[in-house]
Amino acid sequence: MVRAYAQEHTYKHPWERVTTASWRKFADPENKSTLSHILEVDTLNRKLDSTSGKLYTTRAITIHAPGPWFIRRIIGQDICHCVESTVVDANSRSMQLATRNISLQKFIEVEEKIRYDPHPQNPNEWTICKQETSIRIKPLSSLASMAEKIEQKCVDKFQQNSAKGREVMERICKYLEAEASGISI
Repeated sequence: MVRAYAQEHTYKHPWERVTTASWRKFADPENKSTLSHILEVDTLNRKLDSTSGKLYTTRAITIHAPGPWFIRRIIGQDICHCVESTVVDANSRSMQLATRNISLQKFIEVEEKIRYDPHPQNPNEWTICKQETSIRIKPLSSLASMAEKIEQKCVDKFQQNSAKGREVMERICKYLEAEASGISI
């Protein structure tokens, strides 16, 4: 059983500002309380391909384990380690992130894909963010109804965290806009 969902959000900020905010999202101490599920983020690799102009980055992200508290109790682990791979193509103005868990895989598989592109209706001023997430609770496959309920709880939590992430991104974008205008916040 796999639970999947997709979301779209329009940032009324240019692509360059939104992608800059994406890089700063986890680093800003002001966001720690909003993004309390994120425990640590470390850059593992960063490479600029001079031929294509693409930036490739891999980060390790440690989060509170997803799902209801009783599942964390059963598996005996409160944290989950994830790997995020990012490709930024400044020439085509595209940023793609793919995140998946590397721990707890025998219990849960989560894959999230996010893409930032200029909005087709206003490409110089707005950015469209498309997010796709899939969640699969593995050992409960034979108990389909229980697995579906737990997967839905995970989806609900991921959607709440996505909303928090968008809130942080908007705040950083406004800060960057003010910074570019020479306004102190």
